Amino acid sequence: MAAEDAREDAALELAQRLFDAAREGHTDTLTRYVSAGVPATMTNASGDSLLMLAAYHGHADTVGVLLEAGAEPDSLNDRGQTPLAGAVFKGYRDVVAALVAAGADPDAGTPTARASAEYFGKLDMLELLG
Repeated sequence: MAAEDAREDAALELAQRLFDAAREGHTDTLTRYVSAGVPATMTNASGDSLLMLAAYHGHADTVGVLLEAGAEPDSLNDRGQTPLAGAVFKGYRDVVAALVAAGADPDAGTPTARASAEYFGKLDMLELLG
């Protein structure tokens, strides 16, 4: 039983390191792990995907790697938010452009990316959303 607990603890520790890597934009680290088989769609206890964390923290290169590895551009977290809405809210033009290019729906989630841009008067974001 102790060996099983140790493996579980190691897996949880690795997951936390990967979520931190997405949040901090450690693209090389995530590239290595995703290439080795870690799902690009992995989510934390709040439903935030690696993509959501990278997008919300403005890491366009990391977003690109995760999208190429199969991350879902319209994945919703437990609050119904999408990576695109988070990037619009934060004003990360390069992240928004990458998500839109990958087919992210500006009308998915609650609030939608489009609604966020309109509410906060981010006309430049509205232009990117099309």
